[in-house]
Amino acid sequence: MDTVTELETTIHDMVQAGKGILAADESAPTIAKRFAAINVESTEEHRRNYRSMLFTTPGIDEFVSGVILFEETLTQTTDDGTPLPQVLASQGIVPGIKVDKGKVPLANAPGDLVTRGLDGLEERLQLYKSQGARFAKWREVYPVSNCNPTPLGIEVNAEMLALYAAVCQTEGLVPIVEPEVLIDGDHSIERSAEVIETVLHAVFHALQRHHVLLECIVLKPSMVTPGKDHPPKASPEEVADATLRVFQRVVPAAVPSINFLSGGQTPTEATANLNAMNARYPHAPWELSFSYGRALQEPALHAWMGKAENAAATQQALHHRARLNGAARRGDYTPAMET
Repeated sequence: MDTVTELETTIHDMVQAGKGILAADESAPTIAKRFAAINVESTEEHRRNYRSMLFTTPGIDEFVSGVILFEETLTQTTDDGTPLPQVLASQGIVPGIKVDKGKVPLANAPGDLVTRGLDGLEERLQLYKSQGARFAKWREVYPVSNCNPTPLGIEVNAEMLALYAAVCQTEGLVPIVEPEVLIDGDHSIERSAEVIETVLHAVFHALQRHHVLLECIVLKPSMVTPGKDHPPKASPEEVADATLRVFQRVVPAAVPSINFLSGGQTPTEATANLNAMNARYPHAPWELSFSYGRALQEPALHAWMGKAENAAATQQALHHRARLNGAARRGDYTPAMET
């Protein structure tokens, strides 16, 4: 199979009606923080047990077409010895891998950040592919203030995303391109829209400059929302309208799917906002989907509490949340479905 055909096959399997992506790629410090909230120590065995539980949830394949894994998860197995990527693939769920190495301050751009991890990326992708990964994910982060992100921060982060995406496609892995404009702060929804439009314009300019095949990427952006400290919160309809106004200006129709990150929203907010987009814009040129981490997992984590006897409740909580987001993919979600 040639590389382009391989990429097209993976995109076909990842982008399916009514389905989205589960982000289970928390770094060691992040998952330790999540576990600490339920008084569970973040050991390798606890992480293996927890993620194994998520991936073996009965019926999860009805609503999830792909899962982003952390590096350690690629080599972990279920209790019966089945590799976790194989557990996913056997259900028709595409395994993927987070490949960036975390963010650091960007020199000469106070307040801006840049993500590391390009060194040796080709070799790592080849290894991950041999372990079952078919797509990858790289995240750049944009804090919002009166002066951030700076023009330098916008340019450098776009270049990093494009370089990563080009390497991925060369190695036959679909890149998830994640420019996350942070929700932290008291900025207005208008300021959020301004930043996201500028960021996405730079990202797509860089992707085209590096000859990235847009038909074989997934965009994982932030929704256009006010900062979390900005009163009042925007309604789902306001978020949908502001988001689609921006994305129709700067995201080429060649992109097959926009899988939004939840980015600090509650599980119900993330579902309601996605639903409003699909209900109000059913003829958008791209699939409008989800790639949620905490917004899918938070109820499951609190159902689990680190106890084996809570496995069924944990899986039920994940399945319920996934089902609601599957409904939001069609614009069919209602708050009454929460109970």
